[in-house]
Amino acid sequence: MHDLPGQLSVAELAELFSARTRLVERLAASEDPLGRAEEIARAAPEEERVEALAAHPRIGESSPEQRGDEAEVLAELAQLNRDYEQRFGFRFVVFVAGRSRQELLPLFRERLDRTRDQELETGIAELAAIARDRWRWR
Repeated sequence: MHDLPGQLSVAELAELFSARTRLVERLAASEDPLGRAEEIARAAPEEERVEALAAHPRIGESSPEQRGDEAEVLAELAQLNRDYEQRFGFRFVVFVAGRSRQELLPLFRERLDRTRDQELETGIAELAAIARDRWRWR
């Protein structure tokens, strides 16, 4: 397991955050980019946060962290993704942490009842947790 680095390049961060985005570039210019990711993101314009969330795979799409491929679950996740994106204007992001797709359904439904501001903050926190976990296990 790797300790969190004090500095990372744009390319390294793009790998951890699923794409090169303006937020990734902002993080690369800072000290302790993974430790301060949420703080740095809160100071960034909303469109940068939304762009970073859009780069992450949808729950139910192919991803090394996601497992389980039951047709009913995948169909429900596809519908929940559509509902979420229509309601909030950005992708649902959650740190899967070994949970199956089926186990994520209740959390997905619960988060649909929250405010846009709550979800934007939560999505960024989850994205940062995913990036930190990817760094630790690489």
